[in-house]
Amino acid sequence: MAFAAIIFDCDGVLVDSEIIYYRVEREHLSRIGLEYDPVEYQRRFMGLNAADYLAEIDRDLRARKGVPLPADFGRALREDAIARLKTQVRAIDGIEDVIAGFDGPQAVATSSAPDTLEIKLGVTDLRRHFDPHVYHAGQVAHGKPAPDLFLMAAQKLGADPAGCLVIEDSANGVRAGRAAGMTVWGFTGGGHADDGLAERLREAGAHDVFSSHADVRKSL
Repeated sequence: MAFAAIIFDCDGVLVDSEIIYYRVEREHLSRIGLEYDPVEYQRRFMGLNAADYLAEIDRDLRARKGVPLPADFGRALREDAIARLKTQVRAIDGIEDVIAGFDGPQAVATSSAPDTLEIKLGVTDLRRHFDPHVYHAGQVAHGKPAPDLFLMAAQKLGADPAGCLVIEDSANGVRAGRAAGMTVWGFTGGGHADDGLAERLREAGAHDVFSSHADVRKSL
């Protein structure tokens, strides 16, 4: 199938940042007494924007411990994550070949906050491939798994959603792409991927799943 446009998630697809977030989040959650099964944690929280993530954590903490989330939790988590991103984030192997090998319009549509998004795309020098088509959840009413962000990206690209390909590494992102009426390919080549990620992406509705960008490039 020839696609009219490609819309990439950022974390775990363009840049290997999900593993950084995962480690920081688990450290900060442990300090307030919240522990999660790793698989269930990724299933529930990956792909959510910051506000929705913190709301879910607050709900869990109230249910388990009877107390609200500390007022400075989000700020401390964010500051720690930003410091690590600046020195540790890298582009995922093969992504430049995927971008260069597709001659149609391409965009980024991510749950990342705009300032951390700029860090990731700046450190990895990937923004030049997409500018000005870089979109984040703060620009729409509802973040992933709602379709709003992908639909906005398609509209900005001038592409019919039915002709768009979404590449996502989270179940919430896959659900968003499917809800937008797009073809969705799951990606498991990030450092955070566990043995069950491919199955979770398929369960969420991914049309196909790839473990490397070399395989994505071949399929395009």
